[in-house]
Amino acid sequence: MQCLRFTDVCASGFAAGKRVFVRADVNVPLDRHGHIAEDTRIRASLPAIRLALDAGAAVMVTSHLGRPTEGTFKPEHSLAPVATRMAELLGQPVPLVADWVEGGFDLRPGEVVLLENCRLNPGEKQNHPALAAKLGALCDIFVHDAFGTAHRAEATTHGIAQTAPVACAGPLLAAEMDAITRALENPRRPLVAIVGGSKVSSKLSILQSLARRVDGLIVGGGIANTFMQAAGLNVGRSLCEPDLVGAARAVIEAMEARGAAVPIPTDVVVAKTFAADAPATVKAATEVADDDLILDIGPETAARLAARLQSAGSIVWNGPAGVFEFDAFARGTETLARAIAQSPAFSIAGGGDTLAAIAKFGIERQIDYISTGGGAFLEVLEGQTLPAFEVLARRAALD
Repeated sequence: MQCLRFTDVCASGFAAGKRVFVRADVNVPLDRHGHIAEDTRIRASLPAIRLALDAGAAVMVTSHLGRPTEGTFKPEHSLAPVATRMAELLGQPVPLVADWVEGGFDLRPGEVVLLENCRLNPGEKQNHPALAAKLGALCDIFVHDAFGTAHRAEATTHGIAQTAPVACAGPLLAAEMDAITRALENPRRPLVAIVGGSKVSSKLSILQSLARRVDGLIVGGGIANTFMQAAGLNVGRSLCEPDLVGAARAVIEAMEARGAAVPIPTDVVVAKTFAADAPATVKAATEVADDDLILDIGPETAARLAARLQSAGSIVWNGPAGVFEFDAFARGTETLARAIAQSPAFSIAGGGDTLAAIAKFGIERQIDYISTGGGAFLEVLEGQTLPAFEVLARRAALD
């Protein structure tokens, strides 16, 4: 999807002396004392800000933090800790501006301010046209650089892109768009998708969409249990959705009709209780007892799937193969993770559990692209056009 990119705007010299509004995603975790627990998202926002500053722009940045009630300020929803950390990383002051919608704050080229939590503004989540008009009037250039919010049509993600004089994609958002296009729209074949998680119901639309596009679909976690039952296997007391067995069977048949496949586990790791210290037993998939809980794929299945990943051209990964948080049931996810890391395929990964697994096994640098968006990444896998992408593409076509 084509849209104007902020890198091109800055390279042209157009941003010099302009007021640039950056919608970032610095929704960082805070500890019980209100201190930042992990600053990855702040660091990820810096390239767009530095790009604007280096271009001679006056820069305003905003983001959401937590889930505040519109119009009601609470200290725990303030971006004050973010402003402090951002100033440290940029090496220059980053004042925090409250009540900023009507403007009136001083801002000169080479300066940057952080605008208080945008979700405090009445009309933000509803994308109210009046608020969008005021936001657009604050700037000369709007830069959307928050992929994690790209699936939401809100005033600072969608409305302002319609009302600002210029609207473009920041470097982080553009990188997400490029990676997703490379992985899904114009992939190097064969394209293999790994979809894990607890329930088919939460990812049924993703599975149905991928079944029309991928050459191999690997399912893991509780999702795999439902597919095993669809293949006629007993899953004991494992997490499963019997009412979606028909849907799982339809995905299998759709893949088979295209000459593709959904590999069903041939061995699994089971326990009698769901606990980190529960004794783990490897069993053939045909020997699962009625009182067993399947908590991971078995070593034979993991090795077979890992070999398949070595011959892939592109890999899309969302979700673990088992309960990787418990070491006794992490081997399947680790085997797949290391296979992805070692594969010559272009790999893109996204989703909270997936990122946690990547961190646990220390393979961050061996994944070609790690998506910053949770819900946005899932909606792209479903085949949806994200509101942020749509409005930026429409602006590019009209301007």
